[in-house]
Amino acid sequence: MAILEIRKYPEKVLKQKALPVTSFDQELQELIDNMIETMYAAPGVGLAAPQVGEPRRVAVIDISSREDKCPLLVIVNPVIVSSEGEVEFEEGCLSLPEYTALVKRSENVVVKALDRDGKAIEVGATDLLAIALQHEIDHLDGILLIDRISPIKREFFKKRYKKIQKMNL
Repeated sequence: MAILEIRKYPEKVLKQKALPVTSFDQELQELIDNMIETMYAAPGVGLAAPQVGEPRRVAVIDISSREDKCPLLVIVNPVIVSSEGEVEFEEGCLSLPEYTALVKRSENVVVKALDRDGKAIEVGATDLLAIALQHEIDHLDGILLIDRISPIKREFFKKRYKKIQKMNL
């Protein structure tokens, strides 16, 4: 296994809609294993394939460090089939280091997906798992955390980010 480079804003792969997975071959299994290792090393609670430069509809989530009843979850070609309620949560993102924002999400979601072996699964989620699922599925649709905040906050983020980039050069 290998730790992959996590792509950072504003890399283009983060804004592209990921392609559906059609083959559950050894290459996909290696990608999933590497994504899991990368997520833990970051450390994070979720990681989508576009965040490691792979425009495929694959994500891994593990919130067990915060909620022990939830094991590692691998979702392939996920779709939110129902959602209800609304909750606001302070989110961060591995592709936007050192930045957090209050984001409104559905409080409860049901997601249909395939597991790493191509078997159909359905995940009903609340709380942090619901938020993590929505966050990672957003990545698969080319939507970033900053796309979910107000235009004023987004512009403030962009200006601050450019200033930080210049300081790091």
